[in-house]
Amino acid sequence: MPASDAFVLGADPQGRPVSQALRLTNRHGLVAGATGTGKTVTLQRLAELFSDAGVAVFAADIKGDLCGLGAAGNPQGKVAERIAGMPWLNHQPQAYPVTLWDVAGRSGHPLRTTLSEMGPLLLANLLELSDSQQAALYAAFQVADREGLLLLDLKDLKALLNHLKDHPELLGEDRALFAGASAQALLRRLATLEQQGAEALFGEPALQLEDILRLDGDGRGRIHLLDASQLVHEAPKVYATFLLWLLAELFEQLPERGDAEKPVLALFFDEAHLLFADTPRALQERLEQVVRLIRSKGVGVYFVTQSPGDLPDDVLAQLGLRIQHGLRAFTTKEQKSLRAVADGFRPNPEFDCLTVLTELGIGEALVGTLEEKGTPATVQRVAIAPPQSRIGPLSEGERAALLRASPQAGRYDKAVDRESAYEMLMARAQQQSAEAPVEQPKAADKSGDTSGLGGMAGELLGSLASQVMKTAVRQAANQIGRQLVRGLMGSLLGGKRR
Repeated sequence: MPASDAFVLGADPQGRPVSQALRLTNRHGLVAGATGTGKTVTLQRLAELFSDAGVAVFAADIKGDLCGLGAAGNPQGKVAERIAGMPWLNHQPQAYPVTLWDVAGRSGHPLRTTLSEMGPLLLANLLELSDSQQAALYAAFQVADREGLLLLDLKDLKALLNHLKDHPELLGEDRALFAGASAQALLRRLATLEQQGAEALFGEPALQLEDILRLDGDGRGRIHLLDASQLVHEAPKVYATFLLWLLAELFEQLPERGDAEKPVLALFFDEAHLLFADTPRALQERLEQVVRLIRSKGVGVYFVTQSPGDLPDDVLAQLGLRIQHGLRAFTTKEQKSLRAVADGFRPNPEFDCLTVLTELGIGEALVGTLEEKGTPATVQRVAIAPPQSRIGPLSEGERAALLRASPQAGRYDKAVDRESAYEMLMARAQQQSAEAPVEQPKAADKSGDTSGLGGMAGELLGSLASQVMKTAVRQAANQIGRQLVRGLMGSLLGGKRR
């Protein structure tokens, strides 16, 4: 029998259990393989293991069938045969505590964050900005900080950009960064983002981390599933940016735990290549740094993709558990990639990795675990144990029942639009319009000339008074304004979160 604190993944060819110590599951992992080789079912099995161990799970449901975790399984055919071949498995069909999320709010609770929470670095990546456009965005966030303007949703940022076009003096030393062309480009990019449906991602109530870390009533970890079946195809950049934001928030907010007996959260990033596609080098370096450091905060990160080559080498080097389903190699390039995958495992003298990779059946995988001291164990050929929940999607009625019974029912479903930059700037504009003096016709002097020395002196004094007033307002706002500029992984950059 496997140890109770072990993560039992499946059986080797002799029928013996293959497992990894639970305390090492924060060392991250990889689930890879060609389409149709069983990656989703493996992910489902891992999510169940974490839940049974009292570890919360957040995963992206790319194909829409991972939600079967919310219903008990009914093993038949080859699935039942595999279970029978693992008498030590103690397989008990059951449903798991699942919470459904959806950025659009159609098939799950709405999932939101705010622009100020996301920060300018991630937002610039989402908008795919050039260097000059990114500089303009940073300048706008700086003004929002100084002026005490909350940036919650897209209309807040659009209002701020338009306001800065009309009042460039608010930019101060950053005025040179905010060219008119950059501002117009930012507004166009925001409009494109709205057309992709990303507007729903920004606003309140924003996701609170404690809601995804809280255990279920029976002590099992709750499994949170983001329905990304449409999002990943219609707005892949939005999908990737949200996951990066979630990783950054966890890193910044969770306390250090050291080498704990088990993690507090397991993150599964399906279609993981999207996290690194066209990502600026500066952002990718910070992401690699967070992946390396976040394990000490009790978070295990698991990447799900077709090939390990989809991930940067610096990320691959940090992955402890490796589950590699079958790969196909028809071209010279694919054969070279296949050899690189085989070389990534600690060799097993009983078989040749390169040969086995092309022979693996559905639900089989080469598995590289960690030994007790954290060093890589020899690779093993493993038949992955079937999940106890349903293999396949929930019906619409079952999804609706889950949403009604969810602990988050009613907490996030209705959007809240409180006073923020948009409302504050509109109010300022109305006040300035009401206080604007009525222009009086100038009195002509005896010669009929209205541009004498007295007029020039009056205009100069008025201009000086206006500048003094604006400086005073900015200084006051700087003292009481909320700090909104929150770049990705602020603690790594030396910033302070408020």
